[in-house]
Amino acid sequence: MLCQRQSLAKTSSTPGKTQMINHFLIESSKKEKAPKYSWYLVDLPGYGYAKVAQKSRKAWSKMIEDYISGRENLMQLFVLIDARHKPLAIDLEFVMALGHWQIPFTLVYTKTDKEKPGAVKRNIELFLDELRSSWQFLPQVIITSATKKVGREEILELISNYNDKFEAEKAQF
Repeated sequence: MLCQRQSLAKTSSTPGKTQMINHFLIESSKKEKAPKYSWYLVDLPGYGYAKVAQKSRKAWSKMIEDYISGRENLMQLFVLIDARHKPLAIDLEFVMALGHWQIPFTLVYTKTDKEKPGAVKRNIELFLDELRSSWQFLPQVIITSATKKVGREEILELISNYNDKFEAEKAQF
C-alpha cells in the first residue's frame, strides 16, 4: 500500500508466508522536484496466526527480537494488527515487550474495510484499554485499509518526519 505496488511483497491468505526479514530500499521526496532521499522499509515475519511448528515460531521470535533490539538507527516500528479481531494475547505481549525494550512504535490497524466500523472501534479500544492498565502514555494509532488506501498518507508523513529527524541527528555528528 505504501509504495503503491501490490507485487512488492508476497502475501498469502495463509498466515506465516513471510519467514525472513525483507529489506526494501525506498527513494522518495517530499515534493516532486525536491532531491530524493533513501530509506529502508523492512518487513518482518508475522508472529500471530501462522500455523507453523513451535520450533519455527521460537526461531522467528528470536530473529525479530535480535533485529529490533540491535538496530541503533531504528526510528520507528509499525506493529500491524488485524482490526477484525479482539486483542490477541500474542499482540499484547509483543507490544508490552516493545515498551520494556523502549522501542518507539506505532500501532497500525489493518483490514479495517473488512469489518463494520463499530466493531473496529471496539477492538481498538479493547486493545488500548489493556495497555492503559499498565501504561501512562499510549502509542500512536493509525487505522488503515490497503484496498481503500486509508491511512497511507498519514504513515508516509510520519515516515517522512522520522527521516527528517534522522538526517538532522546524523548531520550533528
